[in-house]
Amino acid sequence: MAQILVRDLKKTYRVHHKEPGFLGSLGSFFHRRGRDVRAVDGISLEIAAGEVVGFLGPNGAGKTTTLKVLSGLLYPSAGQVRILGYVPHQRKPEYLKQITLVMGQKNQLMWDLPALESFLVHQAIYAIPRDRFHRTLEALSTLLELEPLLKKQVRKLSLGERMKCELAVALLHEPKVLFLDEPTIGLDVTMQARIRRFIADYNARTGATVILTSHYMADVTALCRRIILIDRGRLIYDGALEQLVTRVNPLKVLKIVLRDPVGCEQLSGFGEVVQCDGLRATLRVPRTDAAAAAARLLTGLRIADLTIEDPPVEDIISQIFAQGEVPGPMPWAEK
Repeated sequence: MAQILVRDLKKTYRVHHKEPGFLGSLGSFFHRRGRDVRAVDGISLEIAAGEVVGFLGPNGAGKTTTLKVLSGLLYPSAGQVRILGYVPHQRKPEYLKQITLVMGQKNQLMWDLPALESFLVHQAIYAIPRDRFHRTLEALSTLLELEPLLKKQVRKLSLGERMKCELAVALLHEPKVLFLDEPTIGLDVTMQARIRRFIADYNARTGATVILTSHYMADVTALCRRIILIDRGRLIYDGALEQLVTRVNPLKVLKIVLRDPVGCEQLSGFGEVVQCDGLRATLRVPRTDAAAAAARLLTGLRIADLTIEDPPVEDIISQIFAQGEVPGPMPWAEK
C-alpha cells in the first residue's frame, strides 16, 4: 500500500512585476501587474513504506515547492495528496508528529544556544516522553558522533557539524516519513559520505520512507534505487536509476592503461575513441558489446589495466534536462 499518494498535484503562484525607480513603484501601487506561474504542473506518484526515492530536477523545476506541499507548508492549487492517510495541508498534529522536513539551506536550531537546548525544545513541542527522548538522542549521538557538539553554541559549529545537529533534531520524534531537501549542500566530501551513511542506516533501522532532493549525484546513486525527475513542474521520469541510464545512454565506457604506447588509429577498431594519449585511452562501445570488446582488447594489446563503466550519471541527467524529456515510453506506462 502506498504511504505517499499524489494525484495530479498543481501549485500556481501569482508573480507581480514592477518597473524600476520611483515612478515604477508609484505605478505598481495603483495598478499591480503580474502573471501566473505554475511551479508544479500535474504530478502524480506513489511511494511505498520504506522506499528511498531521489527527487531530481534543475533549479526552478518545482522540487522544493512539491516537498513543501507534501509536508503541509503550502496548500496545493489543485490535485489530491495523501500521506500516511492524512491530507498534509490540514496540518493535523497526528500527521506532523510522523514526518520531518530537513532543508540544507534553512536553520531550525537556535543560533545563540547550544544544540542540546534546541533538542529539549523539540522534545517539549512533540511531547516526547523522557525515556524515549534520551534513548533516541543517545542512538543519534552515536550514529552522528554528536557528543562533543551538544553543548556548543550553534553559531560556533562548522557547517558539517551544524548539519549533523539539524538532522538529529529533525529525527528526535522518530518520524515515519523524511523529506530531505539538499541535506549535504555545502559539505565536504567526507561529511557528505557520513550523512549518506547515516540516512541509509536510519532507513534500514526504522523502515522510514525518504524523499531526497540533491544536486550531488553521489547522494542519489548511494541511496536511491528509484528516482523521480521533474522539469518545469512536470514529471518526466519515474523509475529505476539503472533503467534510466540504459534508456538514455545505451553505451559503456572502457578505460584502459597500456603497457606499450599505441596509436589512436589502432584503438579505433575496438570502439569509439574518446580520449587517447599513448598509454591511456577511453573508448565507448554499445552496452551489449562491452564484454566482447574488452576481451578483444585483452587479447590484441598489452593491457596493464582495464575497467568497464557506465557513463557519468551527471552527464545523463544533464542530457535529459537539456532535451526536456526521457526517450522511449515511461516505466509507469509499461506496467
